[in-house]
Amino acid sequence: MTADERNVILEDQLKRALERVQLLEEQLAAAQKRIEELEKQKTPPPAFAKANVKKPEASEKKPRKKREAQHNHGRRREVPTRMVEHRIVSCPVCASRLGGISVARRRQVIELPPPPPVEVTEHVVYHGWCSACQHWREAPLDVSAEVMGQGRLGVKITSLIAYLRTVMRLPLRQIQAYLATLHGLKISVGEIAELLHRLKATMGPTLVGLKAAIRASPAVQADETGWREDGVNGYIWSASTPTVRDSRISSLAWARGGPSLAG
Repeated sequence: MTADERNVILEDQLKRALERVQLLEEQLAAAQKRIEELEKQKTPPPAFAKANVKKPEASEKKPRKKREAQHNHGRRREVPTRMVEHRIVSCPVCASRLGGISVARRRQVIELPPPPPVEVTEHVVYHGWCSACQHWREAPLDVSAEVMGQGRLGVKITSLIAYLRTVMRLPLRQIQAYLATLHGLKISVGEIAELLHRLKATMGPTLVGLKAAIRASPAVQADETGWREDGVNGYIWSASTPTVRDSRISSLAWARGGPSLAG
């Protein structure tokens, strides 16, 4: 093939390529015009529709933050109050002596200890005769930190009864059964009721101080909710600050007895 013939072939291929390019340009222009027409006809999305968010490329993703070591141990372990070690010195299969003995795993069992029985402390007070004064003199006795007033029940039992009555809302007979079953303390329902009345009277000055603190607080949260007692509907009112809470039950619900203790 001569050079002239090769030039003719190349010119023919170039001409056809230019025609193809021109055709593609015309199609592209028509497509762009159609896209503009469709964009004008498109309605805006409703207000509740979320905008499209570009999904980050794999290279743009931030590396995952590693969890702190303190969060990689599963369930939180409690501080043990007693340790029981299970050691092994020989193989249970061939009875060979084991080497490299170390801790393999730990397992915790959480359980309640047996409920303690009540502790009865009897204070024996001695006295003696003073020949100079002509009087019997007794040894000093101060149990004001252990018992409330002249009663026989200590402050810990009193606090427990008040908690069961006001927070747990247990009837007096259930409180009586609880003390007898778990702690072996047998007292009458009347004594429990009298103890609660005595506690209310004793805590009167403290309640006055709590009310004064609430009134002096720059912000107080008040709330009212329904309260049912012995089949009677009533209300409980609560006034709270970040450090003090005072709750009052309506007299309607407590008309048939039972003290109203402020929390």
